[in-house]
Amino acid sequence: MTTDSSPDPSKSALRKAALARRDGLTVEARDAASRRIAEIVLSLPGIARAEVVSAYWPIRSEVDVRPLIAALRARGQAVALPQVTADGLVFRLAAEGDALSSGGFGLSEPGPDAPAVDPRALLVPLAAFDRRGHRIGYGKGYYDRALARLDARERALAIGIAFSAQETPVVPDGPHDRALDGIVTETGLIHPTGD
Repeated sequence: MTTDSSPDPSKSALRKAALARRDGLTVEARDAASRRIAEIVLSLPGIARAEVVSAYWPIRSEVDVRPLIAALRARGQAVALPQVTADGLVFRLAAEGDALSSGGFGLSEPGPDAPAVDPRALLVPLAAFDRRGHRIGYGKGYYDRALARLDARERALAIGIAFSAQETPVVPDGPHDRALDGIVTETGLIHPTGD
C-alpha cells in the first residue's frame, strides 16, 4: 500500500480539485446528501452485521456522518473513531456522550483511555475516488497503513464515504494499493469495477 511519503504530484492535483468541488457544495446540499448517504450505509448488509463500525468525526466540508453514528448506536452497534498516533491510526470505542479530544489535522478523537479495537467494518473518509474503488486520502497514508494492518488478520470491509462531486476518472495507484469494497455517495453504492 502506498503511504504517500513522497507525494505523487498527480495525486496532489486530483486531491486539490476534488476538495475544491466538495467545498463548492452548498451547506444545504451537503446536509441533504449526508442524510441520503446515512440511509444507504445503514442498509448495507456488511455494515448491519458488524458489531463495531469505525466511523470518523467530520472536518471541514466532509460528509457529516454524525447522524449515521447516532443511528448505528441506536440499533445497538458500537462505534469506534480513529485516533492519530505516532504509530498510525488506533481505533477507539466512542460511546454517546463521550468527550472527544482535539487531535492532529483538526480532528476530534477519543482520548487515550478509550478502549482500542480492531474494527472489521470501516467508513473511510477520502478526498477523491474512482469507480475502481481507489481513493486519495489527505496525503499521510494513515488509512492505507491501518487497512493493511487490519487485513493481515482477515480482510476488513472498507466503505468509502464521499459526495459524488469527489469522483475523478482515475486515481493513480500502485501494485500494493488496496481498493475500497464500495463507495457510498448520495447517488448510491458504487461497486468497484476493478482494474
